[in-house]
Amino acid sequence: MPDLAALIEARVRRPESIAEAAAARVRPVWPPTGPLMVIAADHTARGMIEAGGRPMTDRGDLLDRIVLALSRPGVNGVLGTPDILEDLLLLGALDGKAVFGSMNRGGLTGAEWTLDDRFTAYDAAAIDAFGFEGGKMLLRMDPEDARTAATLEACAGAVSALAQRRLVAMVEPFWSDDTPEGAMRAMGIASALGSTSAYTWLKVPVVRDMERVMAASTLPALVLGGGGPAASEAWAHALTLPTVQGLVVGRSLLFPGDDDVAAAVDTAAGLMGAVA
Repeated sequence: MPDLAALIEARVRRPESIAEAAAARVRPVWPPTGPLMVIAADHTARGMIEAGGRPMTDRGDLLDRIVLALSRPGVNGVLGTPDILEDLLLLGALDGKAVFGSMNRGGLTGAEWTLDDRFTAYDAAAIDAFGFEGGKMLLRMDPEDARTAATLEACAGAVSALAQRRLVAMVEPFWSDDTPEGAMRAMGIASALGSTSAYTWLKVPVVRDMERVMAASTLPALVLGGGGPAASEAWAHALTLPTVQGLVVGRSLLFPGDDDVAAAVDTAAGLMGAVA
């Protein structure tokens, strides 16, 4: 279990130690020389309080799971909101890891306005100031919900702001259905956001016909894991496709069915080793 007493003491007595820890963090090689295995840890900011039938509300337990996952061989990245990433900085868990700040978390789970996904966490300036590798944004699209438009515009601005700083914009696009055609529509829209796509990466779900889906863009992509059981076979297949550069997985590895975080992470990381 992380030293929560020391972490809380630092937050109370020396809040400036967060910025100091960010400045002292050992940066990874970027662009990466091999596949990326990124742990997603931004779900609680959208009001998600359970995963795999277990609560995510004990911050000490959640941090313990994230730190363990980051310590496993082959895991070389994390994405999270400021509260999570700052805890990890204070715990010294981010040295050598690619770090992506989660930007829009305002589309709360179950909220009426969820598609109007406001940018309530990191902005490009903060991501740059902390020395992170990029920012991640969620883009859910429904042609029958006018609130989609505001999120499209906000994501386009964020892509441009990150690119101006030569930082990765990791865009996670979803269409209103889970068909291959929907995925390709979402990817085409996400790929065109902002004033340049030079620093845009896509974060895409596994759907049917992944060869056809991933041919819809030349942008680098990471395959996401979702909240259900680990989909090792589907991930392994997706990792063989030319634009796929790795995995971004959170709840299915941090809260696996047998609660063996290390084994779940090692299995996922092993998939990337097979295609590296």
